Amino acid sequence: MRAKIMPVVRVATGNFLEMYDFMIFGYYAAAIGRAFFPQTSQSASLMLSLATFGVGFLMRPLGALVLGAYIDRRGRRAGLMLTLALMSVGTLSIACMPGYQAIGILAPLLVVAGRLLQGFSAGVELGGVSVYLSEIATPGHKGFYVSWQSASQQCAVIFAALVGVVLSSSLSAAQMEAWGWRIPFLVGCLIIPFLFLLRRSLAETEDFLSRKRHPSPQEIVQSITANWRIVAIGSMLVTMTTVSFYIITAYTPTFGRVVLHLADRDNLIVTLCVGISNFVWLPVMGALSDRVGRRPLLLGCTVLAIASAYPVLWWLSAHPSFGRLLTGELWLSFLYGSYNAAMVVYLTELMPTEVRATGFSLAYSLATALFGGFTPAICTFLIDWSGNRAMPGVWLSLAAVVSLVAAILAGRLRASREAVRP
Repeated sequence: MRAKIMPVVRVATGNFLEMYDFMIFGYYAAAIGRAFFPQTSQSASLMLSLATFGVGFLMRPLGALVLGAYIDRRGRRAGLMLTLALMSVGTLSIACMPGYQAIGILAPLLVVAGRLLQGFSAGVELGGVSVYLSEIATPGHKGFYVSWQSASQQCAVIFAALVGVVLSSSLSAAQMEAWGWRIPFLVGCLIIPFLFLLRRSLAETEDFLSRKRHPSPQEIVQSITANWRIVAIGSMLVTMTTVSFYIITAYTPTFGRVVLHLADRDNLIVTLCVGISNFVWLPVMGALSDRVGRRPLLLGCTVLAIASAYPVLWWLSAHPSFGRLLTGELWLSFLYGSYNAAMVVYLTELMPTEVRATGFSLAYSLATALFGGFTPAICTFLIDWSGNRAMPGVWLSLAAVVSLVAAILAGRLRASREAVRP
């Protein structure tokens, strides 16, 4: 049993660091905006901070291509060690960066540079982990194994929220504003050596080692180009996952505080509960997908999201309260966990074997770059533009429509590929 569990734990550690860093940036977006950007207005500094949160995602497609080709060529273990190292540099740079008052325009420029580096490494981290888990999975349990890629991210959501609850209970609002928001980043720096120790003992997958030949970077690019339809459909499949995840995690503290005017501690407790809920649903529904198939979950969850996302947000916004925020977020968490558990493993199965890491990472990164990473900024803009506090529900519904179409197209694609096999 230990021999089966430890590789999953080791490979998931880098996922923890990536998601922990993204979460705390989202949680403290308002304070980060005031620290690193010119103080024209509270709304403007928040939008700049959320845009900086999103800009890191623009580097993900490039990271997916460059680092994905490295993983498909050199091996899963080597690539996962490299991505962890790059993420660590980005985390350290933001934790120790002087504010705008100290170094002027250099502050936002260097923060953006740190986000770009993190985005570059994150472009293939998730894909590399998902492919590794799919290749070490025991027969008939691939969905369960791969679900731990996303489940490990929920540990970061839970830990980040716990740190936030402790800080909000221990420090005053003025202290949090001045320097307290840096503490979670420094905590992330302290756990980096431990993550390296865990991941360095990873073994290469037998699936990769058994191949007699590994494609060159040029061959990988040619294969991705030839399979552009698969990558496009894969990106559409990811859209609901990435939008729903960032709405219910990174955006929740800002939405609760700025839009609903709820207490910071309550918002972080809700985020903590969402992380626990995600952690439970992901492996459960991943195991269910091994029994009933991936597509029933993909189709059912997208339809439920289309039907319920806006009504749930409207109900919450009409009379904001801790109880309503918790109830609404837990429902969206169920939809996210159920959909994502089936989607991630389905995406590994769609991709051609020889470019599995690159293709998966590129599809996922395109979706997060175009939709997910900018979800907090888009939701803030939609609310400011319309005056309707339930607009994040509209954004999530649109994402679900895109993924529903993708699930239908993916099923037809797989059926046509199987029909032509000898």
